Amino acid sequence: MTELPLYKCHKLVRAAKIAAIQFFAAGNARIAFAPRSDHLAIDTGSGYRERFKAPLHGDDLGYYVVYEDGYESWSPTKAFEEGYTRCDES
Repeated sequence: MTELPLYKCHKLVRAAKIAAIQFFAAGNARIAFAPRSDHLAIDTGSGYRERFKAPLHGDDLGYYVVYEDGYESWSPTKAFEEGYTRCDES
């Protein structure tokens, strides 16, 4: 099989480690963040359940990620921590 092209991440995102998550019938969720996060919890938009892939990654609840255009996503912990470094916003 031919290898796919290689890419380097250069996006700025807002993100926090997920401590707990509760899903609702509309596909939205309430996410509680890890204790050292700047926020305690957030309510996502509808459709987030489809992007949340944690059951495929065992007990890893991963990171809640919001891109600059407002798109809400999910990332496994290892992939996120290897690909992103926290920025100083001062």
